[in-house]
Amino acid sequence: MKILLASGSPRRKQLLEELGHEITVIRPDFDEGQILIREPAALVAALAEGKGRSVKNQSGALLVAADTVVAFQGKILGKPASAREAEQMLCALSGNVHEVYTGVYLEKDGVSRTFTDRSEVHFRTLSAEEIAAYIATGKPMDKAGSYGIQETDFVCRIGGSYHNIMGFPTEKFEQVITQLKG
Repeated sequence: MKILLASGSPRRKQLLEELGHEITVIRPDFDEGQILIREPAALVAALAEGKGRSVKNQSGALLVAADTVVAFQGKILGKPASAREAEQMLCALSGNVHEVYTGVYLEKDGVSRTFTDRSEVHFRTLSAEEIAAYIATGKPMDKAGSYGIQETDFVCRIGGSYHNIMGFPTEKFEQVITQLKG
């Protein structure tokens, strides 16, 4: 299927390509700061929809937009603004359980649908040295919660979709587009 992906995330593009879709990336022109929702599922749904609606889809392809956040003890953790913020996030998540929420907006031929997915993530206890070494790679800076599950061994158990934790719930996406086709 041809997909117009309204996201700069290389992980989302990779996951959709692995499903066999042909991807064209377009960066959405959307100010995420205008969304003031604090409930994680509602927030990611609104952000995904805002990103998707900011893109004009005249290609006939399926437009896909998404947003992911980490929620921990009632706080939403997005992408860190600094190495210090990444360190604070990783120290907080160390030895604890948090949730990852992704919202996905789909639009084709004027018909749209938004859905969310939630996964639970259990971190093992991290040493200060592990956290510092990971931050030194620069990898935490473009990831909600300051980590990528696919590039660390911080996670000891998950509940839900592994791909959702990466930033795109492929399993639920495939279910939804099957329903839309059928």
